[in-house]
Amino acid sequence: MPLYETVFIARQDVPAQEAEALVERLGGIVAEHGGSVVRSEYWGLRTLAYRIKKNRKGHYAMLHIDAPADAVSEMERNMRLHENVLRYLTVRTDAFDENPSVIMQGRTSREGRSRRETDRRSSDSGDESKTRVSKDPPATEEIKPVDATKAEDVTKAEDVTKAEDVTKAEDATKAEDVTKAEDVT
Repeated sequence: MPLYETVFIARQDVPAQEAEALVERLGGIVAEHGGSVVRSEYWGLRTLAYRIKKNRKGHYAMLHIDAPADAVSEMERNMRLHENVLRYLTVRTDAFDENPSVIMQGRTSREGRSRRETDRRSSDSGDESKTRVSKDPPATEEIKPVDATKAEDVTKAEDVTKAEDVTKAEDATKAEDVTKAEDVT
């Protein structure tokens, strides 16, 4: 028999137990039509990428089904009619992956950590991004105060240089205008 993967999203206001019962109900429909549910995973309440029928979140579930096409079409028909199912997608596969889905792998790795370890990791990563500590020894060189008169002289010299550049640019523009006027006459 062909193999199928089905993922569906149930409404956010449905309790988790009812969403899991919906998985069992869909599995029963497949079994009535000569198929079997090889594995089912309840992924929990997750945020949707965009609103679907005024819902921002939904209960996700995945079914691995070994069934004839008639059983899958009947299951899809029931999902279309069920008011708690927002979306579903069924794809045919060549073989099932024996490992848990990527969603479940991420969930188990987070659950395996202790709360203290998770808190420590989050506080460590937050501190590193905010403060960089140099491992070099502190500089021994003495900082000398700046003489205010020298700083003023440097500023005045820069202003004079800028003024000279502006004057040269104005003279060049006037010379170009005169040349153009002579060419016209």
